[in-house]
Amino acid sequence: MKLKDMTIGPRLRWLVALGLGGVSAAGFAPLDFWPVTLVAFALWMGLVRNAPGLRSALAAGWWFGVGHFTLGNNWIATAFQYQDAMPAWLGWIAVAVLALYLAVFPAMAAGAAWRWGRSQPVAYVLIFAAAWIGAEWLRATVLTGFAWNPLGVVWLPVPGVPKLATVIGSYGLSGVFVLAAGLLMGLPALKRAKFGRPRGGAIAALFVAIPLAAPVLGQLVFPRKPAPGEAVRPLIRVVQPNIGQQDKWRPGFEAQNFARLAGLSGKPVAEPRLLLWPEAAVPEYLEEARREDRLARARIAGLLGPRDIVLTGGTALEWGKDNYAIGARNSLFALDGRGKILARYDKAHLVPFGEYLPLRSLLSVIGLSRLVPGDLDFWPGPGPKSYMLPGFGAVGVQICYEIIFSGQVIDRANRPDFIFNPSNDAWFGPSGPPQHLAQARLRAIEEGLPIIRATPTGISAVIDAHGRVVASVPWRTAGAIDARLPKPKPPTLFARHGNLLPFLFAGALIILAIARRRVAR
Repeated sequence: MKLKDMTIGPRLRWLVALGLGGVSAAGFAPLDFWPVTLVAFALWMGLVRNAPGLRSALAAGWWFGVGHFTLGNNWIATAFQYQDAMPAWLGWIAVAVLALYLAVFPAMAAGAAWRWGRSQPVAYVLIFAAAWIGAEWLRATVLTGFAWNPLGVVWLPVPGVPKLATVIGSYGLSGVFVLAAGLLMGLPALKRAKFGRPRGGAIAALFVAIPLAAPVLGQLVFPRKPAPGEAVRPLIRVVQPNIGQQDKWRPGFEAQNFARLAGLSGKPVAEPRLLLWPEAAVPEYLEEARREDRLARARIAGLLGPRDIVLTGGTALEWGKDNYAIGARNSLFALDGRGKILARYDKAHLVPFGEYLPLRSLLSVIGLSRLVPGDLDFWPGPGPKSYMLPGFGAVGVQICYEIIFSGQVIDRANRPDFIFNPSNDAWFGPSGPPQHLAQARLRAIEEGLPIIRATPTGISAVIDAHGRVVASVPWRTAGAIDARLPKPKPPTLFARHGNLLPFLFAGALIILAIARRRVAR
């Protein structure tokens, strides 16, 4: 794992970093080759530490990020195949340009570790882990944020380790991964190390113990079996109609698409049911008074029993003067068996270039357009809010990629009983949907809440409060899930304190690094 004795020029160093970054993306779904990611990170961290200067370390971090994000986000290119206003090849340009920007954040972590930790191996790894936590949080925050594929999601296939997210969240989980990679990087040095001072040995042992103890600590939070006599949970039905993006907005297909939704929704049963439909499942504007919109509400209500409720994605309009529509909302509607709208949630975290075009007056002139059809830009809603559904408890809603933002998915003043995540993953090829599902599982673990996902083409799923997929419909398959709504856990530490905890974890790592450097002197 040591690169110190290798003669390596700057261009070769950048090329190696680029290759390691690309290989490191193998740990994300659907491949889940997390040991490959661990080895790639260990080699990259060694490469950075042995860089001859700060600029070289930053460059090694940036090139690693370019490879990491180009392969990890390749699903974005698929979205451009469904927009006639822009050529499909532009999707690959978009992936590359986004990677060039996102690579800044691994470069920041690499530069910080080299600048303040390179002289002492244990301090170097501790600072690297802390810096990665901060850089990943910045990536999810700056310029509206792009939190896709946090490094901690790579831990999901490893038993026990993801449970640490109940305390330190996904950013802290990413820091644990860097610690583990640093341990792998430093194994030769640890074998030769002689700790003459008790404090030095204790600090080094703690550094080694953190990643090794993660599975043991994670297993302490183990799912309990339902107690005898526990109340029967509400009945839910998740519908996946397998309507591809190429058919969703095709003229004349509205009736056929609704027929798929209706057929998979089934008949009312003796007990109340909660029907869950995907994002933008219906094209009509359900709140409007036009005849076609009233008929749409009536058609949906005709599928429900008297105590049933349906949650469906749709669009709401914003009106200006002279009855002129000036904006739209990507919304979730709750309707009862009478066709009455019980609640409406408006997506708050919108996708730039997907749901609105930044700098529209300038970019539209050069031929750019947003990916979602229509001339109106979407407007953001106020943020997470819980809605009481009679007979089913309180629901929190996160539409599509809102679910990827750690610490931002629930109303903490009014904690819901479960989260509904309607999405449209039909844009994103074979790798986007499993990655989206994996990140939803992390949110369930962090918050201790069940998450229900309904998408038009998959992967729809019922996720329990421990992050386990209880039931799912595969990608590109029409089907429905009949299940009992999983029970929420008591609020986790992360649910109580949010991203304060990963920051405290990062601070503790920095304090340990400072202490280790002083001991080494």
